[in-house]
Amino acid sequence: SLIMEALDNSPTFRRDLRADIMAVRDRDPACTCLPDVFLHFKGFHALQTHRVANFFWATGRKTLAHYLQSQVSQNFQIDIHPNATLRSGIMLDHGTGIVIGETAVVGYDCSILHHVTLGGSGKAGVDRHPKVGNGVLLGAGASVLGNIKIGDGCQVGAGTLVIGDLPALSVAVGVPAKVIGKFRDDEAQPARSMNQVGTKESEAMLYEVGDGI
Repeated sequence: SLIMEALDNSPTFRRDLRADIMAVRDRDPACTCLPDVFLHFKGFHALQTHRVANFFWATGRKTLAHYLQSQVSQNFQIDIHPNATLRSGIMLDHGTGIVIGETAVVGYDCSILHHVTLGGSGKAGVDRHPKVGNGVLLGAGASVLGNIKIGDGCQVGAGTLVIGDLPALSVAVGVPAKVIGKFRDDEAQPARSMNQVGTKESEAMLYEVGDGI
């Protein structure tokens, strides 16, 4: 089968799959056990299908890769270009409406909620999509556009429009995005804690930048 061919020949697929399933188990309170993720979570299904499509894209079978992309889009409403680079330990939470473009890169241990767009700016054939660092949390409906960099450990609020680089450990909200705080160190791990609206514990790890929104 296509999945087994990718599993047997990709140097990273097995490791990535294990890290992805553990990411969902550890971060999503709706997950009660590992079989839940494997059987019922469409964000996980879409991500693993992308990994298969990415393998075929890299080995020159681009029509097959595009077919798998199309099937994921049709069945799960998640559209990830086969050439996009997604590291391991990623959770696509709920997943509906996520769009990730051709030259986008998503780092290790990121969490991405529904209706997030990692979109392009510029002509075809150029590096035109965002580069998302490790441990980043992208809130529901966030749009990140163009060949920009989101630093490690950032938290991007729901509905935020990001059109410029964000330094590591930043908390950004608004349209366009404005940095309203920074985590004091990388122990905050927003992608793991999934604290989108703030808690006493998460706020203790922040210091404010400027006057806020």
